[in-house]
Amino acid sequence: MQVTKIKDAKPYEAKLHWDVSALRLQGLEASKLESFSCSLSYFLPGGGCNWSSSPNEKVYVVLDGQATILTKEGDKEITTELGKLDSCVIGYNEERSVENRTNQVVTMLVIVSNS
Repeated sequence: MQVTKIKDAKPYEAKLHWDVSALRLQGLEASKLESFSCSLSYFLPGGGCNWSSSPNEKVYVVLDGQATILTKEGDKEITTELGKLDSCVIGYNEERSVENRTNQVVTMLVIVSNS
């Protein structure tokens, strides 16, 4: 078993994000987990991430607050609000953006496949 105590979790800078603090809990540099990584992200009011995609699947679980997830279906932009304990899957190469449009911090568990 590999344990990461929250007091020992290492911060990292998430590319294309602003006003976000992220801690790696498992995978990548945090543990020997090979198939995915797990992180905890804190989106400050007004924080978010730019439109982007990646060759990885992602699961977002909102632990506290309300996050706005933007995706696209063809030329149409889809806006989805996720509240406490709501979750979504972002598919392989699916373009998305995340925004905190509230005045409260959004705490989100982010799980990303390594393939």
